[in-house]
Amino acid sequence: MAQGPINDVRAVARSGSVPTSNPSLERFSQASLDGRADPESHGKGNVVVFNNERELVSYVISTDDDPSLNPWTFRSFFIGIGLSAFGSALGITFWFYGPHIFTLQSSQQFPQQTLTVSLMFLAVISYIIGTAMDTFIPRRGIFRWLNPHPFNKKENAFVIIMASAAANAALATEVIAVQRLYYSVNPNTAASIFLLFSSQLLGYGIGGLMRSVLLYPSKMLYPSILPLVSMFDALFRDGSAAQRKIQVFWTVFSIIFVWELFPEWMFPLLTGFSIFCLAAPNSPAVSRLFGGSNGNEGLGLLSICFDWQYISALNPFIVPLKALISALFGYILSIAIFMAVFYGNLWKARNFPFLSQVLFYENGTLYDQSLIMDANYQVDPQLVAEQGLPYYASTWVVYLTATNLALAATIVHLLLWNYDDLRTAWTWLSPASLWLTWKEFDWRFWKYDGRDEEVKIADDLDPHYAQMLKYPDAPNSWYGLTAVLSLIIALVVIYKNDSTLPWWGLLVALLLATVFILFVVALYAMTGVPLSIQTFVQMVAGYLHQGKPMANMYFVLYSYNTMNQAQLLLRDLKVAQYVKLPPRAAFAAQVIGTLFGAIINFVLMNSIVNNRRDILLSVQGSNVWSGQQVQQYNSQAIAWGGLSNELFSIGSRYHWVPLSYVIGLFVPIPFWLVHRYWPKFRADFIYTPLVCGFIGTLAAGINASALSFFILGFTSQWWLRTRRPHWFQKYNYIVAAALDGGTQVMVFILSFAVFGAAGHTHLFPSWWGANQARNYDHCALLQ
Repeated sequence: MAQGPINDVRAVARSGSVPTSNPSLERFSQASLDGRADPESHGKGNVVVFNNERELVSYVISTDDDPSLNPWTFRSFFIGIGLSAFGSALGITFWFYGPHIFTLQSSQQFPQQTLTVSLMFLAVISYIIGTAMDTFIPRRGIFRWLNPHPFNKKENAFVIIMASAAANAALATEVIAVQRLYYSVNPNTAASIFLLFSSQLLGYGIGGLMRSVLLYPSKMLYPSILPLVSMFDALFRDGSAAQRKIQVFWTVFSIIFVWELFPEWMFPLLTGFSIFCLAAPNSPAVSRLFGGSNGNEGLGLLSICFDWQYISALNPFIVPLKALISALFGYILSIAIFMAVFYGNLWKARNFPFLSQVLFYENGTLYDQSLIMDANYQVDPQLVAEQGLPYYASTWVVYLTATNLALAATIVHLLLWNYDDLRTAWTWLSPASLWLTWKEFDWRFWKYDGRDEEVKIADDLDPHYAQMLKYPDAPNSWYGLTAVLSLIIALVVIYKNDSTLPWWGLLVALLLATVFILFVVALYAMTGVPLSIQTFVQMVAGYLHQGKPMANMYFVLYSYNTMNQAQLLLRDLKVAQYVKLPPRAAFAAQVIGTLFGAIINFVLMNSIVNNRRDILLSVQGSNVWSGQQVQQYNSQAIAWGGLSNELFSIGSRYHWVPLSYVIGLFVPIPFWLVHRYWPKFRADFIYTPLVCGFIGTLAAGINASALSFFILGFTSQWWLRTRRPHWFQKYNYIVAAALDGGTQVMVFILSFAVFGAAGHTHLFPSWWGANQARNYDHCALLQ
């Protein structure tokens, strides 16, 4: 099975292990790291400032591996299946809860995205369960199956990869719920489950085929998982240095665990402390610019946030310096553009709320989308003419425009700056490569032992990937077969479920997903910053399938969700690479978790829709259950699927939204030219997709955390990394892990104890620091 080059590594023969008979590989594995295999072994005299990704992952993360550690234990499956059931049930149930619940993590920055339980939360819980089983269960008799040996790092990684795959609540369940609630379409159980399987696994198959580009190289860093891996290194290593890191971890974990009780519940003013709001509590202008402690309140300029739950929506300790600089430029532009658009009354901005994501009539009242639908839930042009075209809040239009700018800029930026890193994703299409693949193809893929792939031992080979070469790989044929079977199932279920999406629409959706997997996931892997393609593919689907909301939902499912699943797969495979979990164990964990989680998702969704149908269809819901998430998803499908042509075509009200995609193709070019001819200006420090994407970053949600995010980010990635590299190397990522872990455990407890996940909400009694009737930061409450 041929693999593409890795960081310009050319293919030459290699064996399937790290044999002593191969001097070059042995020298690379042991000596070429120059002692970096054990980051704890360095004194202050050896510590260097990290100049690239390879140095970072070589020094900060241990490259050591113990092949004797066994992840294939009954204990790992027992804990993995248990946490998979827990995570998948939690994720799908949160979709239908009525009260405000602080979720553990959102997979994207903006509303109406899949809710997931974070890797860090799963890692902490699985470690506690695993060590408890190790401590209290005897290792003799039948108990040895539950406790065969000390709980190890590879078992823990196996568990969280399985549970993470299950906890990512399947978007297809929301599609089925909408069909049943609003379109009187009731797909049978088998078709529904196969819909979940195909939509969840397509991204895995396509993403897995891009491992040589998006996984193996050091440049594909996946910064978001570095705290997790650093925590593993500390928890499962011996020695005094490791013990010091463990002490730091549990100390910070405990402090933030207790602290989060205050900003989350008792003292929510700490979510966004603004001097300007306290000085002018009745000024709408001040609220729009400086308010930010509540959702859709304002831009949060100069507010100080003391709540790690919001600061760490994108963990400031892990975002590389270049990405931070780019994000800061985009953030500054966002404030300037939002204020200019609103006070300039562009698109009649003053008629509508400053920040909002829903549709309005021209007079500012909420747009009733049911009044433009016919009996078959299709958009009726005559009814649209009677009601008038809806409006968006102008700041949301800026977000849509910025998203398209960012997506287009991503493609051109990476082609200009990272062409050599990505080109193996398409060079296999050359006639010579296709002929070689055909000659070497063996249809008996199940006989492949994973040990005949080829790679050259080069100085720039990722040291963690070099250690993985001793294990049999999960071949491309496994991922290819996963993708092909999922595609076949998808082609059947889109007709079986009356989706109104034609077969060619499915293929277009998958083509878009494949392109964005390569570019958007590469950007995420290098910067840690995710970009969402949801609004872009909704717009494309609206043009291709006009007046068909259900077709729009299915198009989004097989494009946006496919890319999102690929991103999650590759992120978790990077966890496996860093902790040296064998590739086949990682593949098995992901597939088992995905399939098991999908079944749990469907069973619970089916029960909730059957038993709470009237409540889910009502506008207000109850104190426990709400259909708001499903209602919003259906409304978006109607707006994009039925009105894209009227709202976004050339000459229409919002025609700059699609035109921004064309403009975005040219945004990176000036920066590339400046760096090529005047490198001293360091234009290479600018990620143009992030600048564009952050222009829209304040369009929704709680915005008071921005200043705290940038202060902590630059403290970590500039001051500590360059002025205190020894501290950065030892503690930066372990502190980040402790802050995330302690926060997420407390938020989980509060969700059930006081925020309504158990059925009843218990807000803290109102006082100056918990202004329950208004905005927490005391800014004016805008209508």
